Amino acid sequence: MTLSPRETVLEFVRAYREQDRNLALSLLADNFTFTSPQDDHLDKDTWLARCFPTADHFDAPATTLQIVEADGVVLHRYQYDVDGRTYRNVEATRVQDGLVCQVEVYFGGAV
Repeated sequence: MTLSPRETVLEFVRAYREQDRNLALSLLADNFTFTSPQDDHLDKDTWLARCFPTADHFDAPATTLQIVEADGVVLHRYQYDVDGRTYRNVEATRVQDGLVCQVEVYFGGAV
């Protein structure tokens, strides 16, 4: 069964949250890149080493507020807690041929 881009992003988020490396690998394109205010175009191996293991940084799993697909990009706005404070971010994720090939994270401030 082929997942929609939106479903692919939600599965990718679940893989991260549950630290399911095999699921994450099955969803990542070989040419994957990750960009955020702290990271500039990390490749797949660097993201897996540096970012993937950080799920325990959050007080609880993030809550999806909105997720929509527009012009080939899935925009995912979510809320999460760290050290008792609530934050919101947006991720713009490009999915091609069922694989996550690009994630751009835009940090929001505390709510």
